[in-house]
Amino acid sequence: MPDIRLDYAVPGADLAEYVSLFYLFEADVPMFEDTERADRAQIRFRLNPIDAEYRFPDGSVQPARGAHVIGPTTGAVTVRTPGPVRVFGAGITPCGWSALIGADASTMVNRVVAANELLGPAFDGAVARLAAENNVAAMSAIASALFASLLDRDDYGALSFVRAVDAWLTSCDSPDLSDLVAKTGLSRRQVERKCNALYGAPPKLLARKYRALRAAVALASGEQSLDEVIDRGFYDQSHLIREIKQFTGLTPRQIKADPPLLSRLTIAQRHALGGQVDPLISDT
Repeated sequence: MPDIRLDYAVPGADLAEYVSLFYLFEADVPMFEDTERADRAQIRFRLNPIDAEYRFPDGSVQPARGAHVIGPTTGAVTVRTPGPVRVFGAGITPCGWSALIGADASTMVNRVVAANELLGPAFDGAVARLAAENNVAAMSAIASALFASLLDRDDYGALSFVRAVDAWLTSCDSPDLSDLVAKTGLSRRQVERKCNALYGAPPKLLARKYRALRAAVALASGEQSLDEVIDRGFYDQSHLIREIKQFTGLTPRQIKADPPLLSRLTIAQRHALGGQVDPLISDT
């Protein structure tokens, strides 16, 4: 068994609206290659001076080193890098995207950009400071102070809108867009435009993504059978397979029988955080 670890830390209450989780991933292997599921935006710090290579759902292959921002992803992403691997990262919520970066998230979908290009020189020394620590708690404290110093917390419109969308996404497996329109008091067009700007995707695609990710977790954890998962808003088995494959890179059979190590660690450890974090994190 290769020496691979994934540790999570829950952000403090002052950052909970902006950062979903902090994490430290380490792999003492000569070459690491695995698949990541579709996700929110990420800020990552590669703590070894080695380029990683991301293959995004649109087929583009993009390199990354040091501190970098990965925009929201619309499907499974393949990551490949020489080892040993040591990466500290933070999941960025839609509110965090607005408060830290501010650009339209749809312009950063399936893209990776050096952090200093989007966030300025504040991140230049962060990699060295983080690399000097050896546990996720100490690294999270450094990152929390850095993020807190950069956050623009005045966009209350984004905060209330994201709360409404997140509640809508967790209300059922196939939420109705008209319910979100009614809850926000915005027009359908305005809701779609704000979702694209903050989440990087329209609401219907978000609903599909989280339905598929919840189904994958239910299968991986053994909480539900294949037939029970199909009943969670899928037309039939073929529809379930297509949706799970798009957003996780795996078929239901692979998820149950032999999931890749990174997928197994991600699902198990996020699921174990139930009650400590938002269901959009622990259930996906």
